[in-house]
Amino acid sequence: MGWLFRKKPRVKKNTKRDVPDGLWTKCKSCQKPLIQEDLRANLYVCPECNYAYTMPAKERLESFLDKDSFEELDTKFVSTDPLNFKWGKDYTEKLSTAATKAQNLDAIRTGTGLLKGMPIQAGSFDFGFMGGSMGSVVGEKISKMFERSLENLQPAVLFSASGGARMQEGILSLMQMAKTCSWLEKMKKAGIPYISVLTHPTTGGVAASFSMLGDVNIAEPHALIGFAGPRVISQTIRQELPEGFQRSEFLLEHGMVDQIVDRKDIRDRVHHLLAILTKQHGSQDIHDIAPFK
Repeated sequence: MGWLFRKKPRVKKNTKRDVPDGLWTKCKSCQKPLIQEDLRANLYVCPECNYAYTMPAKERLESFLDKDSFEELDTKFVSTDPLNFKWGKDYTEKLSTAATKAQNLDAIRTGTGLLKGMPIQAGSFDFGFMGGSMGSVVGEKISKMFERSLENLQPAVLFSASGGARMQEGILSLMQMAKTCSWLEKMKKAGIPYISVLTHPTTGGVAASFSMLGDVNIAEPHALIGFAGPRVISQTIRQELPEGFQRSEFLLEHGMVDQIVDRKDIRDRVHHLLAILTKQHGSQDIHDIAPFK
């Protein structure tokens, strides 16, 4: 009869099953639970509220260009530490950590590919690498991308997502603003189209240079775009800023960007624009593209 008095193991109520790490995430905007694979399949845009996450550069370019057409170039450029910069960890140690995290040697990927059969030069910032900050390598890779556009007479498309110039490289980082813009001036004189796509966030020296100099500047919805942040500006001028200040919709209203396009539509819209700018659409006027948001 001992089994009558045997102690039964206590069972915890409402015990959660173990869920593998990385399977689920919670939307930063609407707080709805999302399966990571579904989010990735939807181009990192929440299907519930349309909140757009930063997108890894490689996936961005591969989804934007024709399948298997993207050829990455200038893959071995690596930043040095010219200032022997130390703030917490050494700069070289931070670069190594960022490279491992982003699976990339710096904050941008550039190369060549086809957009609906049209050969183009394309690049995308990788926000996962030190906030997409622009150092010497980023400036050099963008400059070489523009140089290839000139040599091959091919349009250039650049997706920006950056916190601005990288302070660890000091003036060498700031010089990239002038260097990249000088190549854009050469492209302009040669009549080669350049389309800039501004994603969340595009700020600092990146916003103050090549990102705002496209023949057409496209922004994703609700993206933060500007030089200094709203808090810094508000504290400087000692005034309350308008609602939505420095968001895509505010910039469109004030003429700072040309269009706002959902991520899923950017591939079609950019191809349409480039077809017009390269005169593949005959006499169709750029303003016939509808609807502009």
